[in-house]
Amino acid sequence: MKQVVQNYKSGELAVLDVPVPGCKPGGVLVRSAFSLISTGTELMKVSEAGMSLLGKARSRPDQVAKVMQSVATNGVPATYRKVMGKLDSYTPLGYSLCGVVEQVGAGIDDVKVGDLVACAGNEHALHAELNWVPKNLYARVPDGLAPRHAAFGTVGSIALQGVRQGEPQLGEVALVIGLGLIGQLMVQLLTASGVRVVGADPDPARCELAARLGAAACGDPASAAVESAVAELTGGHGVDQVYLAAGGGSNQPVELAARLSRDRGRVVDIGKCRLDLPWNAYYEKELDVRFSRSYGPGRYDPEYELEGRDYPIGYVRWTERRNLACFLDLLARGSVDVEPLISHIAAFDDAVETYQRLKDGELKAVAVLFRYPEQTVEAEAPAVAVPAVNVRPTPVRAARTPVRLAFVGAGNYATSMLLPHLAQRDGVELSTVVTTTALSAANAQRKFGFAEATTDLDAVLGDKSIDAVFVVTRHSSHAELTRRALLAGKTVFVEKPLALTEDELAGVLAAVEESGNDRLQVGFNRRFSPLLREARKHFGTRTGPANLRYLVNAGRLQHGSWYLQQGTEGSRFAGEGGHFIDTASWLLDADPVSVYAVAPSGNEDLQVVLRYPDGSTAAISYVTIGPASLPKETLDLVADGRAMRLDDFVRASVYGRKKWVSSRLPKARDKGQSAELAAFVKAVRTGGPMPVPLESLVATTAATLAVEAGLAGGAPVTLARAR
Repeated sequence: MKQVVQNYKSGELAVLDVPVPGCKPGGVLVRSAFSLISTGTELMKVSEAGMSLLGKARSRPDQVAKVMQSVATNGVPATYRKVMGKLDSYTPLGYSLCGVVEQVGAGIDDVKVGDLVACAGNEHALHAELNWVPKNLYARVPDGLAPRHAAFGTVGSIALQGVRQGEPQLGEVALVIGLGLIGQLMVQLLTASGVRVVGADPDPARCELAARLGAAACGDPASAAVESAVAELTGGHGVDQVYLAAGGGSNQPVELAARLSRDRGRVVDIGKCRLDLPWNAYYEKELDVRFSRSYGPGRYDPEYELEGRDYPIGYVRWTERRNLACFLDLLARGSVDVEPLISHIAAFDDAVETYQRLKDGELKAVAVLFRYPEQTVEAEAPAVAVPAVNVRPTPVRAARTPVRLAFVGAGNYATSMLLPHLAQRDGVELSTVVTTTALSAANAQRKFGFAEATTDLDAVLGDKSIDAVFVVTRHSSHAELTRRALLAGKTVFVEKPLALTEDELAGVLAAVEESGNDRLQVGFNRRFSPLLREARKHFGTRTGPANLRYLVNAGRLQHGSWYLQQGTEGSRFAGEGGHFIDTASWLLDADPVSVYAVAPSGNEDLQVVLRYPDGSTAAISYVTIGPASLPKETLDLVADGRAMRLDDFVRASVYGRKKWVSSRLPKARDKGQSAELAAFVKAVRTGGPMPVPLESLVATTAATLAVEAGLAGGAPVTLARAR
């Protein structure tokens, strides 16, 4: 296998062919997918290697002390031979990577071959194609997290441990000095903790990046900008914490920390910087100076790192491994974003050239990744964009009755599930029905009392007296008809799906942005079911992550059904899967962050797993080969020691301290269409908010599209939210 090495005596960098490490007990053999170059620590080591012997001695006084002790013990000749032998040897580089488990050693039962893991350690997470990693220095990568992002796990743990040492509290103000890789991560971690952050760095580009990632203010530490920002944010008292994430030989960071800290503030050293503490300044404010030891408790303890002896969680809450897993979870939930930090991704074979470009300053970067060949996982995790909703709504009309509705399409669903609820509703006038054939329009007019029947859509969209348009046509036309109706200023109710492709979804949102009209509802009716709402009420407020299982016995389609025209109308799940995703998201009160889908060959059965920001999961089993006697939809939700069960919208139960069971003899199987339409009509009549936020409709549609992308790619799909 190949590995990046350096000769500390000559400074030579090379990619060597070395033996594959054995898979020892207590660890796993990992094939690298991406490894991260620490542009601070590693470049410091590379620069030191290029120094003269005197320069090396000046940069490492700790090692000089060891040499002098050896001279006193062993004499000059023996010590010289020992030092020269050590200097004139290849040493490894790297300490943060993500890869695939290739072999599992004895005693390991928490991962298996094929699992994606993030690895840490300057002896175990090297820039090499294969690494043996002991148990406490790896963590499984959450589903949906891109391997290149998981490769930040170690440096993320360093930043996270530094934040923990500062003990930030909600509402405090922190100063981060040094906005390199660690500093940028700390800005995001502190912001996620409810802390306002001021950044200090002489590089304007790094200041601008930190501001984009959440810093309240940034500036050159030599200027007055940082001091002014601190004074404004703290009322002149000074910051609660200072994090020294800078390197180099200047004493300016510790002096700035003393000047801008409040009385009894906390100063945490993370980077390798000069620490000549100005005694008076630190004494008079009684500043609490703390050190952050790398990734966290366990670091430099061979019993923890090599022998796998964990510390009891009751005594040591956050160890190296727990910090690593925590940071990966923050990445997966979107609390920290490392994508903007990636300046360059280089092929592993170009490692020497990449280091040289970094050293010479030709490549200016915050973070650089090596991408490895012959990976067993996709280098790029599939992603589906969740477009941002950008709109300045136009004023809606004043409340009035009746609400005049037009229907585009009058097929089976419209005539059986929607129009019967609207035809007899007070305050509603069925104005016009539009169909492609004259006879179907005439039939709908006769059955439901439409004032007019036509095949001319443009006439309806141009009729200013019509308040809302229902789009109940074939799936392939939904997005375009919705787009046109929004541009015409109509409130729109479109049956699911809203769109069949990402481009169609983007087109709908472009119409929203262009027109300022965000009055849109998609026919996700199950969240309006009275039985489901009652069950949710009895279940109560959830505090911890939940597990949700949704079994959909969709059944077989009849021969000739237009649902089978997948080339034009999309798959069955694309057409109706949004129902089940929306229901799950409504019950979990969040939008999914990743989707994983698998399907057996030969039929349309699917298994879909959705992950949510708080760690909750929803598993949707969509089956077409089940028996007709099996209920169509059953749902189970478990969280906080409680459980809720829904049996096909006929019966519901909640299990907890007290058991609640709905009536055994419901009047009808009510899936929420009537309540949904009532809420929609009310929003149109009053001009109030739509029943479901547009952001939720977009997220559900994107998640439904991600199922198709996941099936095609065979990997979890990240739902990447636009900024």
